[in-house]
Amino acid sequence: MTETSHSSAGHSNAGHSGVDHSGACHCGAVRFHVRLSAGLTTASRCNCSFCARRGAVALTAPAGGLTLLSGADNLTLYQFGSHTAKHYFCAPCGIYTHHERRFPEGELGINAACLDGVSPFDFAQVVVHDGTAHPADTGGVERDAGVLRYQPFAD
Repeated sequence: MTETSHSSAGHSNAGHSGVDHSGACHCGAVRFHVRLSAGLTTASRCNCSFCARRGAVALTAPAGGLTLLSGADNLTLYQFGSHTAKHYFCAPCGIYTHHERRFPEGELGINAACLDGVSPFDFAQVVVHDGTAHPADTGGVERDAGVLRYQPFAD
């Protein structure tokens, strides 16, 4: 495992610039606008028991960076463990849209696949944070567990 600061290097910007994005869940019931902290460069995953099953690529936004445009009443909250992080899903389609992080406080994780024009397959590689030794439980030290790579087959 390697120790990192929260903004991990080694992510592809995948040809998308800027930090403002619109997004939605799969069924469109939840629509939002988000201002990402550093565009698409913060793409990451986590290997905690929940995130390993969810499998989403998350992008970072400040707590005030998300504006729900419609469907707030369709969001369902899921919490586990310390009940600090708040994971939100669209009730009709089940898609994870975003979560309030345990660490660092004041940050949101945004599901990259929910952003208009962005796909988790846009990222050549994504750092995987070691959520099994969560920074909120280890004195604020964030460690990376590895990297996931996507390499499409040639046509």
